[in-house]
Amino acid sequence: MNRHIFMSGHSLAAARWQEAIPHALIVESGRGLGIGPNDVVWLSAEVPDWRTRIVDLVTQNGCCVVVLSLQPDQNEAIAALELGARGYAHALATPTLLREIAAVVKHGGLWVGEDLIGRLLGALQARLPAVRNHALAGLSQRELEVAHAVASGMSNKEAARVLGVTERTIKAHLGAIFEKLGVRDRLQLALRVGASKVEQSTRVPA
Repeated sequence: MNRHIFMSGHSLAAARWQEAIPHALIVESGRGLGIGPNDVVWLSAEVPDWRTRIVDLVTQNGCCVVVLSLQPDQNEAIAALELGARGYAHALATPTLLREIAAVVKHGGLWVGEDLIGRLLGALQARLPAVRNHALAGLSQRELEVAHAVASGMSNKEAARVLGVTERTIKAHLGAIFEKLGVRDRLQLALRVGASKVEQSTRVPA
């Protein structure tokens, strides 16, 4: 993706955004910038017409949209994703987290934040068929533990504490897990793990 454009009516978090992505543009409207499909637009939920903006940016410009909110709300997050946003996060997220979000959406993933994983998984699993290819069989025991911890909604820090390892180790395991399972983000991992549980619970013993 070529450019990162932070679209906001205020500059409260401008320094934080600039630290996260030094070459990012921080603008109020974004008009006249020639936004295209290779750009990432970080859209503030404080912009009055942010919902309409998402639709326009996704359908007309074909770009990737991440919504940033000063007061994150689960219903608002789900609404943003339903409108076509690829991510939803706190506007005051740390530069490290913002860079992580950028990496996820760059590779086609969806960022919803760890606190939404459980709710979204519950809502989506009722509509999705179980995956019946024993997809988790290729994971090591430790990778399985990490996959289940993260899929349950734990942050990397929480998973590291529970499993008695470092956050760096959790990130390394997640990289291997994503590659083995062919998933791009935590939500897809949660769905894959959840589908595997459904498969196991519905399997008829030999």
